[in-house]
Amino acid sequence: MKIAIRCNELQQQEWLSKPHNDLVEYHFFTEDAFAFFKVEADVYFDLIFDDANALNQIKNKLVFVNEVVATCSSFTNPFIRINACNGFLKREIIELAANKKQYSIVEEIMKTLGWKYQIVADEPGMIAPRIIAMIINEAYFGLEDNISTKEEIDIAMKLGTNYPYGPFEWSEKIGLKKIYQLLHVLSSQDSRYTPSTLLKETALTE
Repeated sequence: MKIAIRCNELQQQEWLSKPHNDLVEYHFFTEDAFAFFKVEADVYFDLIFDDANALNQIKNKLVFVNEVVATCSSFTNPFIRINACNGFLKREIIELAANKKQYSIVEEIMKTLGWKYQIVADEPGMIAPRIIAMIINEAYFGLEDNISTKEEIDIAMKLGTNYPYGPFEWSEKIGLKKIYQLLHVLSSQDSRYTPSTLLKETALTE
């Protein structure tokens, strides 16, 4: 099986840290997007996913996209959503959202890769990104109220929960603008996700 992966350098490192099947041939594209869209492969993973229209060039193939905000039902094409934000791909269990008709082929691909996965509801935020976004938001509320510094909040979070990163470290790794976009969408359904003023201002000036 030949798999084409469009990703940044960190995503490539995280991908390569996962189990590897010698029968699977990986082709990484970290800069040349044109080559990714034109290469012939059995399965495609667009972990940057900044141009849905460009993926229209890939016909009759399975395409996974790194998208935690927009849902599968909002796409014209039958993409499968994967949570591959920086820091998440190396997790033991990968979150996916797909159409029920795709479940069997998703299982086949994940089994071939040797990856553990969980299919989650096709909703904005999936599970882990939604939780992390809320934690980051609460940390910004705390910073806004001068409760503590970024460094102290990160240390407290890691020591108290054994998380690999503190909320501000997570926000830098994922990208605060992406966190804001997710919170903005979630807050339209639940006011608990309303972004803090500081988070919003910081995200929109990045």
